[in-house]
Amino acid sequence: MRERTPLPEQTVMNPVEKVRAFLEEAGYEGEIHFSEETIRTVDDASRSVGAPPEEILKTLVLLADGRPVIALMSGPNRIDLKKVKALLGARKVSMARPEWVLEYSGFEVGGVPPVGFPSRPCALIDRDLFRFELVWAAAGTDHAFFPVSPRMLEVYTGGVEADIKKES
Repeated sequence: MRERTPLPEQTVMNPVEKVRAFLEEAGYEGEIHFSEETIRTVDDASRSVGAPPEEILKTLVLLADGRPVIALMSGPNRIDLKKVKALLGARKVSMARPEWVLEYSGFEVGGVPPVGFPSRPCALIDRDLFRFELVWAAAGTDHAFFPVSPRMLEVYTGGVEADIKKES
């Protein structure tokens, strides 16, 4: 097995800085917040942020016929992969493994943001998020987050509002 050559120091950016750089370039006027407590789960994030679980944005990384897709979901909602498959006209849609997500994006599951990816993946935005003025998104780690309006998420991600929630 060949060892990887490390990247030059100036090209390696920590996850929060990747998100901050994206947001600054996009003209975001808010700020990234940090919590001593983890925001790894929706319940953790809800407590740390002080917002109801429905206003917590979770970013799920999917693979549709091998291509990355992000699904931006309201906290308690579950993704319906059959709906995603139909929307995208894909043959196969699955959740990306945590190791793949980290390798692809540089973000660990539990802190995956909706922005800051190495290339802009296709983005689907859970219709339920649009009930809220602001939602709270991870900012690259499980201790960093930022508020954003669902309409600005559309702009930042190039995403589309979609019915991707699994009905109970």
